[in-house]
Amino acid sequence: MLSKVMSFALSGLDGVPVEVETDINNGLPSYELVGLPDAAVKESRERVRSALKNSGRKFPTNKITVNLAPADLKKEGAYFDLAIAVGILKATGQLASDCGAVLLGELSLGGELRPVAGILPLLISAKAKGFTEFIVPKANAKEAAFIGGVRTYAAGTLSEAIDHLSGLAPLPPLEVRSYESLAAEKKYRSDFAFVKGQPAAKRALEVAVSGGHNILLYGPPGTGKTMLARCIPTIMPDMSFDEALEVTKIHSVAGILNEEGMVCTRPFRTPHHTATTVSMCGGGSRTVKPGEISLAHNGVLFLDEMPEYSRSTLEALRQPLEDGCITVTRSSGAVTFPANFMLCASMNPCPCGNYGSADKVCTCTPAAIRKYRSRISGPLLDRIDIQVEVDSVKYDDLAAPKEEEPSAAVRARVEKARGLQRERFAGEKTIRTNADMSERELRRFCPLSRECENILRASFESLHLSARARSRIIKVARTIADLAGEEKIRPEHLLEAVSYRKYDND
Repeated sequence: MLSKVMSFALSGLDGVPVEVETDINNGLPSYELVGLPDAAVKESRERVRSALKNSGRKFPTNKITVNLAPADLKKEGAYFDLAIAVGILKATGQLASDCGAVLLGELSLGGELRPVAGILPLLISAKAKGFTEFIVPKANAKEAAFIGGVRTYAAGTLSEAIDHLSGLAPLPPLEVRSYESLAAEKKYRSDFAFVKGQPAAKRALEVAVSGGHNILLYGPPGTGKTMLARCIPTIMPDMSFDEALEVTKIHSVAGILNEEGMVCTRPFRTPHHTATTVSMCGGGSRTVKPGEISLAHNGVLFLDEMPEYSRSTLEALRQPLEDGCITVTRSSGAVTFPANFMLCASMNPCPCGNYGSADKVCTCTPAAIRKYRSRISGPLLDRIDIQVEVDSVKYDDLAAPKEEEPSAAVRARVEKARGLQRERFAGEKTIRTNADMSERELRRFCPLSRECENILRASFESLHLSARARSRIIKVARTIADLAGEEKIRPEHLLEAVSYRKYDND
């Protein structure tokens, strides 16, 4: 007897429908699983056999053939355990109900349903393809409950799923969860109110976040560079539901989704300086998984002590910084992951960290300083819009009882500037912030007066800037004008933007 059950496979960040066909005929007992399954899928035979028996059902002793269609798509993971088990029950007449639901979940030997990674992107893709009913593991319920307009049921065991499908004990559909209520409960551990001094660095971070610009903080050790960087998410605008879904899909596929089932705060990724190029960009020997730059999508990628990262790892950032996405190519195929992040990097000015310090002596030779700084290539440095020096803070400033401006006040100004950018780019689908502008948008939205052109020309020649650096200076000036509420870029806005290219010629 032949049965057909629907499931879904994960390909990158998208779900692909998989029809699980089960055929049981007379013959020598055997079990054949076809359709390009990987080792995890092939091992479902023993999981399904034990789960059925321990759930009070019979595993047939006939010739069993299970086909995962389409046959030319490689199937990976344990997503199909539940569908295969239900398919066997239908083919043997133990389940008479016509199963129209999409079945997802891994089975334990005792018949419990275990969670699988990537439930959210699977359900989103299935809904887009017209499927409206799903059965998922109970451990994935919080994640699945954010998808509205469908009927999703969470089962804890194989028996619960079977009783629901047969109508003996229908499961209640999951109630759709509100993203707004969950986002309102988010909390941050860092805040600008705890950072003493550093007005120039705080201003630079406000400009960087307002326009989505990349930023480099450089200065002696212990001046607060890392503390400032960790405050960046606290002044970024709240994510919209669509942005949160994008981020949650990536984290779900990577298997690092939080207990709430939804990422409500903007990601802040801080990979160790020993991170490999593959861990940064994404990949894997079998399943292609997103890397750190994709996990930082819609958030911040913080590289602490940037020169300590390998040259190949740093150079791999160049293309994603320009395109906002990365395509990972392996022998199994190519997968494109979003990677629209804000890069924040920190570094010391020299190996000992005291070069240029007002109160400490640098012990490095000029050759050692040049070698240290050359670890960051010119093309990569050219893609960092804002480069600001973080000086040491005096003890009196640290001990002063004066309260610093909190992140909430800075975020209010940032949101106002972002609001102007949303109005400006309302007709542009691929542009969200000033940093995303191309040359076409620069000519349209950033006209310069003659005085501004003269300032930019003088800076271009004296600082030996590239064409890319010129464009990025204009973008930063446009952001500074937005913060000031000005419609046009003024000379003072351009001068401040030029001052943020200091490290290029230090």
